[in-house]
Amino acid sequence: MSRLTKLGDEFNVAVFITNQVVASVEGNAGFNADPKKPIGGHILAHASTTRLYLRKARGNNRICKIFDSPNLPESEGTYCISPEGITDCDS
Repeated sequence: MSRLTKLGDEFNVAVFITNQVVASVEGNAGFNADPKKPIGGHILAHASTTRLYLRKARGNNRICKIFDSPNLPESEGTYCISPEGITDCDS
């Protein structure tokens, strides 16, 4: 992870890392609104600067939520995947 960070800094490029999630069945999972838990654990959490949560909405719509960033507020936006690529969604 530190090597990827150094390469990103050296060449001034974004390093995009994905992480798999699993359903967490620990404790009171029935009361947890979103029981998904990242597998990468603390290593990926601390190595990343900004964390995004991508999820599917209706049809081709997708939602991207910023939930951990040192310089961006927590927010979300929608986008679509279409034959033209990633585009703004129609209302």
